[in-house]
Amino acid sequence: MVRCWWLAGLLVACAAAEPPLRWEPRCRQQLRHLQDGARIAARLPPRLEGRWVSTGCEVRPGPEFLTRSYLFYANRLFKAYQFYYWDPSCRDPSYSLVIKGKLRLRQASWITRGATEADYHLHKVGIVFHSQKAMREVASWINQTSGEGCRGFLPPGRSWAPGALYELLSAKTERDCTAALGFAMHELSLVRVEKHYQPLLQPQQSGSRLVEELYLGDIHTEWVERLHYRPTGYQRPMQSAVHHVHPCPACGIIYRADEHHPPILPVRAQLPMQLSGSWVSTHCEVRPAVLFLTRYFIFHGNNHTWEGYYYHYSDPLCKQPTFTIYASGHYTQGIPSSKVRGGTELAFKVTQARVTPMDQVTVMMLNSSEPGSCGLTSSWSAGVEQDITPTNGCLALGIKLPHTEYELFKTEQDTKDRSLLYVGERPTDGSSPDRPDKRPTSYQAPLIQCAGAPEEFSNYVSLKYLGKKDANGSEALKSLPVAFLLFIALLFLRWD
Repeated sequence: MVRCWWLAGLLVACAAAEPPLRWEPRCRQQLRHLQDGARIAARLPPRLEGRWVSTGCEVRPGPEFLTRSYLFYANRLFKAYQFYYWDPSCRDPSYSLVIKGKLRLRQASWITRGATEADYHLHKVGIVFHSQKAMREVASWINQTSGEGCRGFLPPGRSWAPGALYELLSAKTERDCTAALGFAMHELSLVRVEKHYQPLLQPQQSGSRLVEELYLGDIHTEWVERLHYRPTGYQRPMQSAVHHVHPCPACGIIYRADEHHPPILPVRAQLPMQLSGSWVSTHCEVRPAVLFLTRYFIFHGNNHTWEGYYYHYSDPLCKQPTFTIYASGHYTQGIPSSKVRGGTELAFKVTQARVTPMDQVTVMMLNSSEPGSCGLTSSWSAGVEQDITPTNGCLALGIKLPHTEYELFKTEQDTKDRSLLYVGERPTDGSSPDRPDKRPTSYQAPLIQCAGAPEEFSNYVSLKYLGKKDANGSEALKSLPVAFLLFIALLFLRWD
């Protein structure tokens, strides 16, 4: 009996003293985790000195498969390697570029918050071919499309000489034969370096490990525009060769490579496309035209329907929300892509959408939109969701309903055996891939699977905390009444 009264007293004390806990699905935990700005530090201006490497095989629009290794010196000079491949696993090298030049950081970007603008000047660009086929193909491009100074760059019939370095660009001789390759280093005109700490993986260890990531400007999705495009978004980040995530099998391989010895990445198992379940962003994402957002998708494989949440923000840490879009519809059975090896082609029909403005600027914009073009006229208020399906979308936000998007997906596992989903990169001009010929040929930042098909539920109830709706309509959690805890404790009196 004494033991049970002691238990009741303990429960009362805990209810009074313990702060409310948040117990929520893993997907929402991940989204909340992304908003923890204290995890990430971004120095302005960024410190670039040292070696930065790709963490895996990258896919650029085209498609182009490549890995990168960039070395920045303290005197502003840089030496960059770009290794190109025939395959999406980066195991069959085609050619390598070695790029030398000088970079000067300027002011903080007025367009992309958190980024630094930079000027660069190329001194030399050389190319090394890794097969006769690559040499013949590149020579054909240059001889057909370049100006007078580049014709005859490689005479037809020239045999491949392993290890030979050919000059594509020279500032001294004012020769530039790089245009035929779609080559430009405009990515260096927009720079951001982020630092965060990765928890140590071994159970017996405590603490964390510093990770540094280098974000460079994005590559235009249209080939004809990439030579002139000035970036407003980012590519997949490179990581410091010293301070990178662990494990990273590709990092050391790329770090040790050069133009004569391109990196051959480890074999990775090909995963079948399994969309069912829930997927969420791994970090605050940046799209061209200065959009900061996180994404959360739910795919129902039994009936091929999907739901998507797009959380938009005004800052690069995704801490200042502007509006949220919820969209849903159905998708087709995927087929292997004939253009992008390793990818799967699908078509997504968007049939319903809802919008929640989160700040007064967005509220004012929506309330001033043309009547009948975006929900009920002049009825928007912060934190209140509104269905835009009856108005066939929202003209002010560029949403048209119903509409179909032609997509490119890919799934793989990371070095921690977590499932990743790559969704096709959005067109740089802000349009929609609403025609088969506009289907992406590259990918956005990956989403991580946070729940399998049967794991995600709309409401979670724990013993001590019951869910309720807060003032913004979102799920909040509160402590159970003390009397209820006493009731549970007193039940033990009957069992003693």
